[in-house]
Amino acid sequence: MSKPLLSIIIPTRDRPHLLPHAVNSALAQTLDDLEVIVVDDASTQMAQLPKDSRLRVIRLEQSRGGAGARNVGTEAARGRWVTYLDDDDRLLPQMAEVSLAAIARASATPPVAVISGLEKVSPQGEVIKVRIPPSLCPKGSHFFLETPEAGRSYATKQTLVVEREVVLQIGGWDEQFRSRVHSEFFLRLNPVCTLIGLPTVTYQLRCHGGVRVSSNPVLRQESFHRLIQKHQVAFESHPRQFAQFIYRHARNSWQERQFQAALLAIAWALKIDPTHPLRNFLQGVCQYANRFNPA
Repeated sequence: MSKPLLSIIIPTRDRPHLLPHAVNSALAQTLDDLEVIVVDDASTQMAQLPKDSRLRVIRLEQSRGGAGARNVGTEAARGRWVTYLDDDDRLLPQMAEVSLAAIARASATPPVAVISGLEKVSPQGEVIKVRIPPSLCPKGSHFFLETPEAGRSYATKQTLVVEREVVLQIGGWDEQFRSRVHSEFFLRLNPVCTLIGLPTVTYQLRCHGGVRVSSNPVLRQESFHRLIQKHQVAFESHPRQFAQFIYRHARNSWQERQFQAALLAIAWALKIDPTHPLRNFLQGVCQYANRFNPA
């Protein structure tokens, strides 16, 4: 298959027990016209993967991180469209088909990309939470800095299907980021590309006991400040959502027992938007305190 319609890119590092499930879910798509590219980011443990003519494996001798692995996969992709699958997650069988069908129906001026629904599942496969994206993020917007529709979530970024050339034109994934990689990418993508949100769940984000880069508290603090510094103009043009973004960071910092960082973030958010209620943050503080001081 010299020119598949879609390339599914899977960056991976030292998850030989999880990677085969991700690869199999990509190969099991109802759309046949695709390729799967696994980019091994200098793993010390190799996974046993199925033999399939649609599967390619690229092994990096030196680690470039998740963003770097995505860039390698994007550059190697032969498909017009690309999507990215984390090595510990799964695609539902119709993901490629429904995403590309929505793009074909789109009336918006190109470029157009699609995001869809995501479900968070337990290690036993039970659905814990379902997230549905906003129905439309027009070109020129700033994705999660816009006011969301009721009941919709911006935390579905992993489901993106986008033209490979668009990814290359905006400079790919920023390899300076090891956490908040998707947030940074979307702040560059949405200004030049309309994002259509589908109510269909196509992706499973799997909870497990392994390490996730996104849950590393030190990396999250560093990337939080780097993200705001890089996109300061966009953040400052959306003060209400900017403050909300900082409040969420404060809540997460508090839950991770980074109390000084949490209090500094609260003070920063209040300076940006003094009218924003502290109810959600205070509820989180109380819940945390109750864990250690049961009645």
